[in-house]
Amino acid sequence: MMETNILQQIKTLEEEHQVKILYACESGSRAWGFASTDSDYDVRFIYARHKDSYLSILEQRDVIELPVDEVLDVSGWDIRKGLQLFLKSNAPLYEWLQSPVVYQETTDFKETLAGLMEKYFSPRSGCHHYLSMATNVFTNELSGASVKLKKYFYVLRPLLACQWILAGKGVPPMEFSRLRTLITDAGIQTAIDHLLQLKAGADEQLMVPAMPELHQWIAGILEECRYQAAELPVVKNDATELDDLFRKYISDDF
Repeated sequence: MMETNILQQIKTLEEEHQVKILYACESGSRAWGFASTDSDYDVRFIYARHKDSYLSILEQRDVIELPVDEVLDVSGWDIRKGLQLFLKSNAPLYEWLQSPVVYQETTDFKETLAGLMEKYFSPRSGCHHYLSMATNVFTNELSGASVKLKKYFYVLRPLLACQWILAGKGVPPMEFSRLRTLITDAGIQTAIDHLLQLKAGADEQLMVPAMPELHQWIAGILEECRYQAAELPVVKNDATELDDLFRKYISDDF
């Protein structure tokens, strides 16, 4: 069973690197809700080292990752890096904290940080992140007469996340099923249903004919989002509260 394999990988990483993995989750299409038959497992985690290692004059590597293969993509961030990115309203991290697939949660770190997301979330930062993702994929991957099926979702998910933010709903949810509730066009919903059905029974490489109606809808929403995103204010937060969390979760018991 893949979950058993993942849990073993987590345990091995803790032992080899002498760290405590505070939280590990699924971060890709299996968590977003549109996995293909051969989708890999994108495991992401936050870890803490022995507290004394943070007092060294030497720089410490703040990422742990395993070689990527066709099945597993495993990597994680040191808690200091994670909290620095949380302060900057890093969109991928805010997604990890909402993942419906949790592999390990050894403390209340995830629960505590998730409870602070709305406070630290920057609509401007999040919106520009998702808008850039959607624009890049739409421009570079959906321009031919036939396109890779999964690329539609790599445009739709960030585009809807951007819309969610601009609608004043706060941190966008990770699951695509919740994001698509924003769509009021019945024809677009039907097209997405069709694509989801295809993706559930296909591999990651499936090509499909381009869908002009969907392309036109995407282009229109992208333009609206660009205009609105430019008007969002810059948000800056103080790091004091996150410094306290950092001190709380580093440890001297491993």
